[in-house]
Amino acid sequence: MSQPHLHLSPDAIYPFDARGVAKRFRHAAIFGALDSLHPGETMRFANDHDPLPLLAQIAQRYGDRVGVEYLQREPGAIVIDFSMK
Repeated sequence: MSQPHLHLSPDAIYPFDARGVAKRFRHAAIFGALDSLHPGETMRFANDHDPLPLLAQIAQRYGDRVGVEYLQREPGAIVIDFSMK
């Protein structure tokens, strides 16, 4: 019998700090995290630069199933909520 999916964050917001992931693995790790989200859950993404190429890839891969909302957009400090619809 399989185990139920356990939600560890009561507000369904899961942090993902891209600064701690090696650059060559970064996009694969981000897509893996997004693929793990259920509708209504959010990945709060932190990075040191504005990930415009990544945003284009997310739009192409997920279309309107993933919402994108900047919470902070300053040089060296980017925070974006990716919400699964």
